[in-house]
Amino acid sequence: SSGINAEWPLRPGTVGLWIDAGSRWEHEGNNGVAHFLEHLVFKGTANRSQHELELEVENMGAHLNAYTSREQTVYYAKCFAKDVDRSMNILADILQNPKLDEGAIERERHVILREMQEVETQLQEVIFDHLHTIAYQGTPLSYNILGPTKNIKSITRNDLVDYISRHYQPKNIYIAAAGGIDHAELVKLAEKNFGAMATTQEDSIPFPPARFSGSLMNYRDDDNPFCHVALAVEGCGWTNPDYFPLMVANTLIGNWNRAQGGGRNIPSKFARKIHEMGAGQSFMAFNTCYKDTGLWGIYGVVDPANDGIRPFIMAIQSEFRRLYRSVSPGEIQRAKNLLKTYLLAQCDGTTAVCEDIGRQMLTYGRRIPLAEIDSRIEAVDQQSLKKVMAEYVYDVDPALVALGATEGTPDYGLLRSLMSGPFE
Repeated sequence: SSGINAEWPLRPGTVGLWIDAGSRWEHEGNNGVAHFLEHLVFKGTANRSQHELELEVENMGAHLNAYTSREQTVYYAKCFAKDVDRSMNILADILQNPKLDEGAIERERHVILREMQEVETQLQEVIFDHLHTIAYQGTPLSYNILGPTKNIKSITRNDLVDYISRHYQPKNIYIAAAGGIDHAELVKLAEKNFGAMATTQEDSIPFPPARFSGSLMNYRDDDNPFCHVALAVEGCGWTNPDYFPLMVANTLIGNWNRAQGGGRNIPSKFARKIHEMGAGQSFMAFNTCYKDTGLWGIYGVVDPANDGIRPFIMAIQSEFRRLYRSVSPGEIQRAKNLLKTYLLAQCDGTTAVCEDIGRQMLTYGRRIPLAEIDSRIEAVDQQSLKKVMAEYVYDVDPALVALGATEGTPDYGLLRSLMSGPFE
């Protein structure tokens, strides 16, 4: 009535399939098959050629994507709400009727081998792969998601079909959606497109074990001007009550990069300490979780000049002790506020929300309400922080990976002794 213009835009949405399978369910002979399969499902189905599939997605203005992790495989479509029916049909088609053409398999070998070469140039990716290799040695969690070169060159169509028949089972799949998508309509579409999906693996597949091993990998390459280092202890799984106290501890440490400035004026005491030391170029705290285990620690980049590596690693261990002994209530409250902001920012957009729903359904079996997450974070105090630091960090065997100009990296004996220094 006032003359202000009103517009009703097209409603976006994301719908996807979250599959309880990844490289953790592989073995030494087929490591890399889950990721290989992720590439191939987009190369055509029994009902659509690759060209027809790509043209249909583009004509909708949609976006089709996938990724593989150690415990999950995900296929999702970002589309307008009016196209959810077609997008769901495409997802059902690529999952249930992949063509797995021999020619496409041979072409994708070269694509994945080039991808492996690109990953090798990303030292942060490389160091976390090495960290899994040594921390979970002898167990499937140690495997690289892409797989070794020899496997990529030898994986056959039968390997792919066998993996599908064993792991792409209805009981292992969750359908998640976010945005302008009605839940009742989603249930109808799921029944329409997946209702006839057969179970081909009746027997329960044993859950692959995980075993953390304290160890050290020192890969010296003096052509690299810096030393990349990751120090980790065994953390907890997603559903463990200690997850949120460890996340608050992770947030207390924070992250920092010398190129961003801030220096002594930023809240993180550890960042101020590394800034004043001069050797550290950047660092970030991490908490990588799986169903029954995790890696909790710090990754950093260090200038090796003036023997900077050893003081940097010792500063990390000193920060661990500080988190146990002398963190103030004000610091903890600030970290809790930062953590809540970070978790909320992760759910910005339909794809991020959809991913959050799918991941939580696979790990928790339910979507955790924001109010519950808030209350669990707020419950963290000095005592709960002290408890998790004592249980997960004090007097445990750490895993350390150093890569690059690593001269001056402490030996494992010294590293281990500093984990059992005086915490009181």
